[in-house]
Amino acid sequence: MRQSRWTPSIIPADEPTVYLVADDFGRAGSAWRETDMEAADLETVIQDLMAGQYKRPIKVVAFNTSERWSEDVSKDVAREIQHRFVTSN
Repeated sequence: MRQSRWTPSIIPADEPTVYLVADDFGRAGSAWRETDMEAADLETVIQDLMAGQYKRPIKVVAFNTSERWSEDVSKDVAREIQHRFVTSN
């Protein structure tokens, strides 16, 4: 009898997309900033970046474990922040 290689996922099916920011701390190095699970959404990350919550952000990465993808979204986030500053002035 042939055995299947499929195994059930332990990841919940409706996981949201998570956004993390890599921050440069100079001589101390760089690290992914600690984020509450509820505050790892795109809007919160954009607001925190605009408010100066990061020392020197170098990258924003989005991932969704239930959909099995990840992507560097730094340019998209930067464009959105630029758009918000332009439209608010």
